[in-house]
Amino acid sequence: MTLPLAFLACTGKDTKPGGNVATPTATPAQTPSTSRLMIDAERAFEHVRKQVEFGPRPAGSAELARTREYLVSELKSYGLNVTLDEWQATTPVGERRMANVTAELPGESGDLILLTSHYDTKLFKEFRFVGANDGASSTGTLLEMARAMAGAGQKPRFTYRFIFFDGEEAFCEEWEECRNPDGPDNTYGSRRYVQQLREKKELERVRAMICLDMIGYKNLRLGRDEDMSTRWLIDEVWQTAQDLGYGNQFVDEIEGVGGDDHEPFLKAGIEALDIIQLSTYEYWHKPEDTLDKISPQSLKIVGDVVLASLPRIEQRLLAKSARPAS
Repeated sequence: MTLPLAFLACTGKDTKPGGNVATPTATPAQTPSTSRLMIDAERAFEHVRKQVEFGPRPAGSAELARTREYLVSELKSYGLNVTLDEWQATTPVGERRMANVTAELPGESGDLILLTSHYDTKLFKEFRFVGANDGASSTGTLLEMARAMAGAGQKPRFTYRFIFFDGEEAFCEEWEECRNPDGPDNTYGSRRYVQQLREKKELERVRAMICLDMIGYKNLRLGRDEDMSTRWLIDEVWQTAQDLGYGNQFVDEIEGVGGDDHEPFLKAGIEALDIIQLSTYEYWHKPEDTLDKISPQSLKIVGDVVLASLPRIEQRLLAKSARPAS
């Protein structure tokens, strides 16, 4: 019998800036300590710090290559099957070598739930941009989520893939300012991943996708991406946050995203969710997006909420599969 994740183990983008309420120490609503997976806040923060130490990490850079080596090494150390997909991308600034990193945790079912982050930073020539929140925070949290899930000791119901996308950021200043012969100047890695799913006839295997982006700010305030994301996925994650006592961080407000790595999946008919703090992060695409803006507790809140929401998401997907065809 396969147990839901909740019973597996416990392991220790242009909008106005807004509120300024500091994220509290993570003290969720009372839940038995053995009933759900949790991440280690300091481990996640160390992953963020390591990325920032590499420096600016735009797609095709030596710094991003070193980051990629770090990701692969960590994921392999968790016992996961890691694959690297490298390709040459045409961009407004010339050819760039890119690579997606995927780690797979086999489940009882071959159907897939994708947990994702981009790990590149935006290219700026006029200042040094290390992307502590925009790129590093979600990547560090996803790494720690992978460790927690891999160490749970039993197979989850679904097969999980932890995907680190290259080339999410546009090379031109604005998101839709430039285009390439084969598509937009953004979401290079996620668009390639969806195309490969299509070519391998694996699109139908993907049941849900969750994208993490900019989730580490010490004044954490995550709104609902209702313009693009799948509504029931939003509801399940935000209800989980409420149940765990994080209603002040996962707020009942609209977050306008405009575009992110979940978009290619939505266009392919895959239900997807973007968890992002954009409109209330005043250091977005600024040189001040540095490590001092990141809180280990914010990383933990997001990681714990997503992990705790997965059993609900699994149940919802299983119920949909069990419905008779009309």
